[in-house]
Amino acid sequence: MVWLRRTTHYLFIVVVAVNSTLLTINAGDYIFYTDRMWTSFVVFSISQSTMLAVGAIYYMLFTGVPGTATYYATIMTIYTWVAKGAWFALGYPYDFIVVPVWIPSAMLMDLAYWATRRNKHAAILIGGSLVGLSLPLFNMVNLLLVRDPLEVAFKYPRPTLPAYMTPIEPQVGKFYNSPVALGSGAGAVLTVPIAALGAKLNTWTYRWMA
Repeated sequence: MVWLRRTTHYLFIVVVAVNSTLLTINAGDYIFYTDRMWTSFVVFSISQSTMLAVGAIYYMLFTGVPGTATYYATIMTIYTWVAKGAWFALGYPYDFIVVPVWIPSAMLMDLAYWATRRNKHAAILIGGSLVGLSLPLFNMVNLLLVRDPLEVAFKYPRPTLPAYMTPIEPQVGKFYNSPVALGSGAGAVLTVPIAALGAKLNTWTYRWMA
């Protein structure tokens, strides 16, 4: 029965990671379309870090195994790469879709949990802060490696919008001068309470399973 429970736990992680990937995709256009990524970077960096933290810490504490957060982020990444491949198969360029960098931030959460000898509160405070601080940095490095967003925007407008809503030019730097710093600062503050919510979900899960 032990192996059955463990198998059920990990299958449960796969199912929810896939669904959370769908929610994350809907939460942020910058994940996919490079013609929107610069203007929405701060807002969607926060949505990425909070979405990652709540699911990763939930399953890490659920299994009690350091490394589960990285496993969770890996499933999200693979699922999004499948979506990237689908768009590429439809004829859009490789750089049209940008896959977020979740794995390194999840590894930092695992590291905080492991280094503090599986301390739940340290995972929430330290791990949550590290996720919020690091994710915008990793994502900006990733975005700098793709083609110019203007080029993609003009040649390949978003197919999900009517022509009159297609952006003409991204408003780079209109509301902020340092999107990485703003995204990291806001993410570090907001990810901690969201991580605490993910940890609290374990209590409700155990009560439900009982």
